[in-house]
Amino acid sequence: MTSEDAGGTATPAEPPARRRLVLTGISSRAWEHPADRGALTALRELRGFDDVVKAFFGMWNERGFRLSYLAGAIRVDHRQYPAVYQRYTEAAQSLDVPELPELYVQQSPFLNGQAIGLDKPFIVLPTASVQQLDEDELRALLGHELGHVRSGHAVYKTILMILTRWATSISWLPIGSIALRAIIAAMLEWWRKAELSADRAGLLAGQDTAASLRLLMKMAGGGDLSQIDTAAFLEQASEYDGGGDVRDSLHKLRMTLWSTHPVPVARAAALRQWIDSGGYQRILDGDYPRREDDATASVTTEIKAAAESYREEFRRTQDPLVGLVRRFGDGATEMGEWAGGAAGKARAWFNQAGEAAARAARGDQRQDDGTPPPANGSDAS
Repeated sequence: MTSEDAGGTATPAEPPARRRLVLTGISSRAWEHPADRGALTALRELRGFDDVVKAFFGMWNERGFRLSYLAGAIRVDHRQYPAVYQRYTEAAQSLDVPELPELYVQQSPFLNGQAIGLDKPFIVLPTASVQQLDEDELRALLGHELGHVRSGHAVYKTILMILTRWATSISWLPIGSIALRAIIAAMLEWWRKAELSADRAGLLAGQDTAASLRLLMKMAGGGDLSQIDTAAFLEQASEYDGGGDVRDSLHKLRMTLWSTHPVPVARAAALRQWIDSGGYQRILDGDYPRREDDATASVTTEIKAAAESYREEFRRTQDPLVGLVRRFGDGATEMGEWAGGAAGKARAWFNQAGEAAARAARGDQRQDDGTPPPANGSDAS
């Protein structure tokens, strides 16, 4: 199709924009990975717990973070980076986000993005993402960060950051350091699953599977995709999962144990698996949980789903170490039971912490059994 300009010259017409579905009233539970969703549902059930965490984070002055970007980055709107702002509004519309968080672009050569803050989260993009991503890939990245915001991941990532600082400051105490490192390792596993959740949100925001996979390929190998093939990239993911022997499995554990993000090939494989399972299409067909039902979500159901996801992951993976575990018993079942039990224990721990914080906020200095605390402030046990 062509059109004529003022001088009568025929020029190609702009292709019509592809229509994306608006997922009206969609809950973040729709895109959350089962292991992520189980933990989040348990925490959301603790009424007021988020408020305690937000008040605690006030000591680190969240306003200071925002001021630093207000001073040293570009705030995106219809006047500044208008093309980025247009992609942002499109991603938010698809996910039915009623209020846009502030968006900043900061000078940086690294291709990524981040969601920051608790009371009023905001999103930061590096200039590399703006320069190296096409419109569809940028929309997927912005949807990824909006997914983090809608799931409330920033609250729990903040806890992780604080614990990391504490672990560093008391590293000279062997027992304290080991205990904190165990907690941090568990939270990092949770955060890696949260990244998979956000990848799904990015796909739902852009509704372009090729663009979401290209985004992960660019994160792995830079902005030039003219010499990169999607099928070959997914073959890398398969080789990473099942290639080599137990020594490679141990190397993978070392690589990922203290990492906040899964490796790009694993993220691509996980997203492709979610698409192939039909989960993505079901949401596009309108079969997804609504925000209005979030308050009635069952913690028990979600924890069971988390355990089942670990069992399925154990059954599906071709990792040599997991294969060795299978030979000595039903490792998948054991891992599923462990995951479910650990999620339940985590919920109980958070419940106790929330109650203790509530008592502290009321100024109640009495212990659960009604007796005053010891004079020196130490625990009675």
